[in-house]
Amino acid sequence: MASDPDFFADDAPPAPPPHKGRGATANPDPRFAAWTRAATDDGWQRDAAAAPPTELFVDSAKTILSRNDSPDLPFDRSLNPYRGCEHGCVYCYARPSHAFLGHSPGLDFETKLYHKPEAAKLLRRELAKPGYVCRPLALGSNTDAWQPVERRLRVTRAVLQVLLELKHPVLLITKSALIERDLDLLVAMAKEKLVHAAISLTTLDGELARRLEPRAAAPHARLAAMRALAEAGVPVAAMVSPVIPGLTDHELERILAAAREAGAAGASYSLLRLPHELHDLFEHWLAWHAPEKAACVMAILYDMRGGRANDSRFVHRMRGLGHFADLLAQRFELHRRRLGFPGLPELDCSRFAASARAPDERQLALF
Repeated sequence: MASDPDFFADDAPPAPPPHKGRGATANPDPRFAAWTRAATDDGWQRDAAAAPPTELFVDSAKTILSRNDSPDLPFDRSLNPYRGCEHGCVYCYARPSHAFLGHSPGLDFETKLYHKPEAAKLLRRELAKPGYVCRPLALGSNTDAWQPVERRLRVTRAVLQVLLELKHPVLLITKSALIERDLDLLVAMAKEKLVHAAISLTTLDGELARRLEPRAAAPHARLAAMRALAEAGVPVAAMVSPVIPGLTDHELERILAAAREAGAAGASYSLLRLPHELHDLFEHWLAWHAPEKAACVMAILYDMRGGRANDSRFVHRMRGLGHFADLLAQRFELHRRRLGFPGLPELDCSRFAASARAPDERQLALF
């Protein structure tokens, strides 16, 4: 484990209570840092520290599309308008990526946010390349494209406008009700078979959701957004993600039933993943918010990961191993069939506009 062991050491001073509205209970050193920090009890009241404010930085990226060859994912390219996420979901597998920016995957991940103001322009430029082959693009696969700052920055909306103009299919992933703001664009895309929307649901327990995902939309608001999308004709699916064994797995059937009632046409699930610093962060969260369940949760998770905290191998990382994983898969498939999810329509890549280059970016004639 590359995170700072002293930060979570048994003999370290007790950490202060979690800040209201924040998911992580700690801010461990990034694993690439050339320095380390150690907690020291200096006699001052540790609970007097103010909650860290949200800071916004510009990400001056030169390219905007990320590629992958994972067999676990239904897409091979993605776009993330933001780095870091104010939703503060303690289980987020993207947290360790903040270490590449020199920040902690803990509180820094949800308070030091980067936005890409040139995202729409960069996207148009990349789609205009002569060798570009159109396939569905995932929007918000790493951090939520509709997190709170999107309300005023509107980076995601600008990206959607480009995709609609160029008739490029897109897969949307979010746990924010803010997606309803862009219903006009999504309805227009749905009419041309250019969009699928997936709403992530972890739990239907509002109090547990408030602690797990402090600044994300409440479960009932996500179901309402799902219903609004479905009634407007936008194909929508439910992602039961992540399933946390011993904490949320007992809700699997109820979540699927609620999503189907709200109009979801498809459903999927994935198991909790704890790469790099996320292992310590999640255990620290359990110690504060669910101490009576902590040992059970981690014991089941270790069993499903072959005796490790995390299994990064393709296929296994999403589903796990062993009897508990098999039972979870059987429960999901049985209930999915019982509820009659019809499935999502196929996206249409044939409508993509080949002349994507903006007028001021086209090559000039020689004569």
